[in-house]
Amino acid sequence: MRKKLVRAAKLTVTLLAAVLSSAILFLLWHAPSFSGGEGYTLSLGQSSSARMVTMETPPLVLPPEVCGESTVYEGSCTAELIAAYRARVLFTEEAAGTVSRYCYSPYLGEGILLNGVCVNLHIAEGEGRTAVGTPVIFGGF
Repeated sequence: MRKKLVRAAKLTVTLLAAVLSSAILFLLWHAPSFSGGEGYTLSLGQSSSARMVTMETPPLVLPPEVCGESTVYEGSCTAELIAAYRARVLFTEEAAGTVSRYCYSPYLGEGILLNGVCVNLHIAEGEGRTAVGTPVIFGGF
């Protein structure tokens, strides 16, 4: 009888661990890409005319209709972002005092096709701030 109780307890612990592990993986797969920024913008569509939702902090889990996300950091942190996301800069543009780097990161999901390459990380720096978005920064900076 005691062996059956021990076996049942082990099985229960194993099942709870599996459920907890699955929940953690779900959160990681759907967690926001950036943290610590000044405001957090979600894009609910795949174009520059998409509906934008801005909040002070990112949600714990992203809704399935989110197609893009971005945030802004004070100061220059382009090098740190490129290193953190192991990003490869694909091309750079400069306009109105802002330098935009279009990158690919193996840590982020699918991207969009720009200039014939797949972009999934956009970093724009100017006026003492750095904006970062995936797949690109929708709206203005």
